[in-house]
Amino acid sequence: MKIFDTLTAKEEGLDTSRIVRIYVCGVTVYDESHIGHARTIIVFDTLRRFLESQEIKVKFVQNFTDVDDKIINRAKQENIPPLELSSKFITRYFEDFDRLNIKRADNYPKATDHIQEMLELIKSLIEKNFAYVSKNGIYFSVSKFKEYGKLSKKKISDLVAGARIEIDETKNDPLDFALWKFASDQPKWQSPWGDGRPGWHIECSAMSLKYLGENFEIHGGGRDLIFPHHENEIAQSESHTGKNFAKIWMHVGMVTINGKKMSKSLGNTKSIEHVLKNWSPNIIRLFCLSGHYSKPIDYSEDALKETIIKWRQVENCYAELSSPEKDELVRPSSFSEFFMKKTDLIKKEFDDALNSDFNTSLALNAFFRLIKEINNFASSEDISQSIAKNVKPVLETMSEILGLKISKISDEERNILNELIKTRNTLREQKQYQKADEVRKQISDMGIVLIDHKTRTLLLKQEKISMEG
Repeated sequence: MKIFDTLTAKEEGLDTSRIVRIYVCGVTVYDESHIGHARTIIVFDTLRRFLESQEIKVKFVQNFTDVDDKIINRAKQENIPPLELSSKFITRYFEDFDRLNIKRADNYPKATDHIQEMLELIKSLIEKNFAYVSKNGIYFSVSKFKEYGKLSKKKISDLVAGARIEIDETKNDPLDFALWKFASDQPKWQSPWGDGRPGWHIECSAMSLKYLGENFEIHGGGRDLIFPHHENEIAQSESHTGKNFAKIWMHVGMVTINGKKMSKSLGNTKSIEHVLKNWSPNIIRLFCLSGHYSKPIDYSEDALKETIIKWRQVENCYAELSSPEKDELVRPSSFSEFFMKKTDLIKKEFDDALNSDFNTSLALNAFFRLIKEINNFASSEDISQSIAKNVKPVLETMSEILGLKISKISDEERNILNELIKTRNTLREQKQYQKADEVRKQISDMGIVLIDHKTRTLLLKQEKISMEG
């Protein structure tokens, strides 16, 4: 498998000979998670699922930043302790992402649980002369790390102190960034240099080094983290260890809203709770995977409505494979062999797309082509039990990799439906079409669509989607 590495600016081979260790920068828990967060997490969740489907072991770590100025300021507004606020939004995070069918990470380290590891890392940087104590805190000396800017491709000489770089006259250089901020208010922790709290960047270095070691396989996050967050992580981590930090840096493109950057100031953010209420988990996952992960993707009603149409085709396909024709009613076994070869070719195309810089867009093209092939044969009454037996597992494997959950009819529901269908068929035979339609309405109210074939009636369970945007 090859993945584009932001650091080398080219595709690099992913070492899967042992265990693939992945660290993804998680959310700062001061507010609800939004569709931009969802895209990043869905991309890495799908990457993990694909690797595991290839029987590759994965160790997946995703942190929570639960101490930050944004958290402190929001807590003051709500008149509650900062850690109470962050705890509330961590709970909300799991509620949202569980609904999106995100597999739980192996570890979800919180910054506040790893203060000691941060202090040890800061101590090492001071001893190695990469950091210094000032009036307001402890800073990393950017000029001491000669490769600073190698991830973002920025040159120190060209950098100007910007909005995310704190202006502090006590720093040796405007570009130096905080490792530890002295503070007298809560939350604060003791340190050998004075009470305070950690800077943002030191948190991820300390936690990733603890759980994944000094040179793990993939460090990921949104493209907005390349500078300064990931650039600073590299500087402080490699200054501490003397080794390369991560083997591959993988970054996910932003989500725009009708072509505009998503931001709270514009009032156009879409919370995960909102999008789930209106579009459902499968639709959101398909949308987030529809473009190449590294490129921006635009959140629009038209794109989502188009995805719904495609999802209905998936549901229909699964229903056809779940209730196939008997083998003796359809084509000979040679036809089944032909269809399986075609299925295997499509699955190979699906895998090849994901192995080639994790191109989920091309993988989805292959997935939907298989759906179309199955539905076309089903409309001609050509899906036999032998075809279904061999093709259905392939469809389920692809769906599992994409994190899609197809609605299934429970045994209890099926027993009720079978009785209703018998009643409907009897009414139709008696030409009592109005009463037959009333029974059909009962079935529809259960979320079931009936598709009448020549020799059977297909039961199709549909996911409820409101399409309100």
